[in-house]
Amino acid sequence: MTDVAQEVLVPDRDDIHARIDTSRPHSARFWNYFVGGKDYYEVDRELGDQIKAIFPGLVDVARTSRHFLGRAVRHLAAEQGVRQFLDIGTGLPTGDNTHEVAQQVAPDTRIVYVDNDPLVLAHARALLTSTPEGRTAYIDADLYDPGAILEAASDTLDLSQPVALMILNTLGHVADYDDARSLITRLMAGLPSGSYLTICDGTATSEGMIAASEAYNKSDAIPYYVRRVDEITGFFDGLDLVDPGIVRVTDWRPAPDTPKPATPVDAYGGVGRKP
Repeated sequence: MTDVAQEVLVPDRDDIHARIDTSRPHSARFWNYFVGGKDYYEVDRELGDQIKAIFPGLVDVARTSRHFLGRAVRHLAAEQGVRQFLDIGTGLPTGDNTHEVAQQVAPDTRIVYVDNDPLVLAHARALLTSTPEGRTAYIDADLYDPGAILEAASDTLDLSQPVALMILNTLGHVADYDDARSLITRLMAGLPSGSYLTICDGTATSEGMIAASEAYNKSDAIPYYVRRVDEITGFFDGLDLVDPGIVRVTDWRPAPDTPKPATPVDAYGGVGRKP
């Protein structure tokens, strides 16, 4: 890949680094530790080890959710013909990011990443690239401001054409369920018919996952609330679900040779199409 068609719409680098707080854990760095990345600090590793001692299955949640992302993007690009992606709550770049998977299928695909974490922004220039035919942009914006996100994304994406909205392992940070649903509704309202919504999040489907969430929320990190499966399903109200519907992330169109964790993962997700 080349950075010929890359755009990174972020603040000044010195300003970004001034915003990075290494004294308290952060969800993006914590998650990066769980998926086997290297972009975290000691405080994130310590919390990660504490949570793993309570519930080792959270590592499987992190890694299988990442695999779900790849399969969903590949399906949307290869089978549904989607050529535009809006990925909110990007997290720290690892392998098989949205643009890499999509542009392997269709090099002319355009992707806009959205996050407001300073460490994520610091890595954007170096790690988020694009094919010459496509385009990758990165904007510093907040999930709580859908209007600003859509306006900024329109510089790269044609919002009169279908867009795949990706929000993975992010909505759990929105404490109020009705608020989370409202954010989804406002974002999808700005996208045309034929657009898609992809969501996955941790779920309150085992005592271990609930205990891990409670322990995490007692730390200095921004809280993350696990939800019931029917609440995850509720995010897709008004959309046509793509088969197999809302299922554990390991069960969403798995590859035949993909091994499953020994214990069912506490993360559900799905893909829906806007009529």
